[in-house]
Amino acid sequence: MTDATLAERATYEPSRYRRAARSLVPARMRPRLFGAVRSARHRGHEVYCPCCGGEFDSFIAHRGVRPGRCPRCGSLERHRLLVDFLRTRTDLFSAPLSMLHIAPEYSLQRRLRKLENLTYRSADLYSPLAMDRVDLLDMPYPDGSFDVVMCNHVLEHVADDRLALGEIRRVLAADGRAIIMSPVDEQLADTLEDASVTSSLERDRVFGQSDHLRRYGRDFAERVAASGFAVETISHRGALDAEKIAREGLQGDGKLFPNDDIFICRPAPPA
Repeated sequence: MTDATLAERATYEPSRYRRAARSLVPARMRPRLFGAVRSARHRGHEVYCPCCGGEFDSFIAHRGVRPGRCPRCGSLERHRLLVDFLRTRTDLFSAPLSMLHIAPEYSLQRRLRKLENLTYRSADLYSPLAMDRVDLLDMPYPDGSFDVVMCNHVLEHVADDRLALGEIRRVLAADGRAIIMSPVDEQLADTLEDASVTSSLERDRVFGQSDHLRRYGRDFAERVAASGFAVETISHRGALDAEKIAREGLQGDGKLFPNDDIFICRPAPPA
């Protein structure tokens, strides 16, 4: 049985076929291969993904619940929302810029690497998708290396988010900007951290996900600003009409952290 046949069967047969397919396909190739199979199964024109430009009959379930994932590139609501924001409200798709993408999502990296105006690098300590193997808490890049640093849904996972933010600021050019997204619990005034919470079950209960080390509250922007940034909070979804939201699947990314605010962070001048 070929890898392609296994991948096709893995989309609808029991988990043993999925495990077999995954074991035969190198990790870097899985998103593209499995995405091609899912795209074939979801041919249509009802929904559109701005990350990969594909049209499908529907988005597919994410974590077995809501239909929020693109069949081809795997983008979620927040990824599509971010791409729409970057394309329509920033110069990222047109200006000659150097960019560092931390913990690259397949759907976003796929889109951004095609932009001829960007000098693009991606970095992560573990991801096979990343171009550079890098510890966010101790990055090897010289000061002021990048015009743009993008860091999405990462800070809640790292042991020391303040150190990570300091490193992001260090590698940014003086007139650069960091584009950051993180889950924020609007019911919390202050970020919740508790070093005694170590088990996956307890982290899921306390922080909202088993691999989260904190639950950010409404003080998130202030927390980022304390690392030397001037922070602008943008709620891009509010600028979109209902038809676009429905067709591109830009609804809130889950019930727990629904806002998907985008934080534009520029190095603050010395006091």
